[in-house]
Amino acid sequence: MRNTPFSRLGRLAAMPPPTGHGLRIGLLGGSFNPPHAAHALISEITLKRLQLDRLWWLVTPGNPLKSGAELMPLEQRIAECQALVRDPRIVVTAFEKDLPTAYTAATLDFLTQRLPDTHFVWIMGADCLVHFHRWQQWQHIFEKIPIAVVDRPGCRLPALASPAARRYGTSRIPESRAASLATMRAPAWTFLGGPLSPLSSTMLRRQGSGLDPNSPQSDGGGAIT
Repeated sequence: MRNTPFSRLGRLAAMPPPTGHGLRIGLLGGSFNPPHAAHALISEITLKRLQLDRLWWLVTPGNPLKSGAELMPLEQRIAECQALVRDPRIVVTAFEKDLPTAYTAATLDFLTQRLPDTHFVWIMGADCLVHFHRWQQWQHIFEKIPIAVVDRPGCRLPALASPAARRYGTSRIPESRAASLATMRAPAWTFLGGPLSPLSSTMLRRQGSGLDPNSPQSDGGGAIT
């Protein structure tokens, strides 16, 4: 495994939400620009199927793989997330703004060192798995904590044929064992089916601006963040 900026944890101002010994916590990261029903649906599926105690929405300052031109202010995105959340087990947090980098690999190093007795699971839509090999230190992420991939419209086949899925094919567990994922040693991941929502943040932004949500510049409902 390659080192990330938090391989040696120093004194950092970032304050993740409070937790407790042995809790199973899902991590759903994204720009939430804006948050919408698909985020809530993925949260509902993973809370139930993974038997999580909490689910943290990690509202990132920005996505290194996306342009920040259409990005709403962080405070506005946090407020909209809090207005959308109904389940008390879902916690909206933006502690990543106080980390030196917003890369997921570094965030996971920070969390696992700061909270070593917590069972974390990284959660993402199948659309993210398609391009996951482009993320910084993506193999480190797979080998750091378990991962749950939730199906998205039109994404199942490309996700399961992606470089990341092929690279860690032998570490995939069946959906029937998803309830045990949080306590498994990484690398371990599963692909969860269930109700699908066509909503995406890109689609909603384009509808609000009067642009065609199905134009080539849009993700067409694939990416939810």
